[in-house]
Amino acid sequence: MTFEGAIIDLDGTVYRGGTALPGATRAIDRLHDRGIEVLFVSNNPTKPPDGYASDLASVGIDAGPGSVLTAGVVTREYLAESHAEDRIFLVGEDGLREQLAGFALVDDPTAADVVVVSIDRAFTYDRLREAARAFRAGDPAFVGTDPDRLIPVSEDEFAPGSGAIIGAVAATVGRDPDPMLGKPSAETARAVTDRLDADPTDCVVVGDRLDTDIALGERAGMTTVLVRSGVTDEATLEASAVTPDHVLDHLGQIDRVIG
Repeated sequence: MTFEGAIIDLDGTVYRGGTALPGATRAIDRLHDRGIEVLFVSNNPTKPPDGYASDLASVGIDAGPGSVLTAGVVTREYLAESHAEDRIFLVGEDGLREQLAGFALVDDPTAADVVVVSIDRAFTYDRLREAARAFRAGDPAFVGTDPDRLIPVSEDEFAPGSGAIIGAVAATVGRDPDPMLGKPSAETARAVTDRLDADPTDCVVVGDRLDTDIALGERAGMTTVLVRSGVTDEATLEASAVTPDHVLDHLGQIDRVIG
């Protein structure tokens, strides 16, 4: 099969802990050599696209900000479309707060029309109480940036991600976010197709997570490739209802798929 576009995950697929994973740089070069348009898509909302472009450059991959889509970007676009004039209470880090500059961010949770929850490495019990106050005071929209409960931070360590923080808020207030953005949401699928000049059936998606990367590709009708270099082990793969079209040890084996 001839592919025209490739959606490539970052953490756990291209690099981990600032170090390129085996064969990743060569694999991206191979995709470019084949004339395949590459879009890097991350569920990590803490940095804007130019920050991830710098991360890619540090491991030898040349990619401009226009080749990067993040959960932060999808969140910003969703809010601009659905809540442009609303007051937003954010549980998240400064990097996401900076990306949401221009929206009406409020410090008083009882004044919020929307509560946005994301990864927050300074998350505290008091911050959880503040988020809960927003729901006791009214009926705000509840937006989650992405569902990733764990994120790889080194070769053998994973840390709590946005999904863990969102889950704490959801359990406290007794409701799930509406919507949960990031991969594999319909909003992210639409953002991907808007950016790639290719039909989804002519695209391949590569990532290390069944419930986000592979589910996104499956729902969009793309060829799906799971890499074992991230969070998914063999037991998880065997138990999953989501089945990738191909399974590779790492991105460096992409030639097995694209020929």
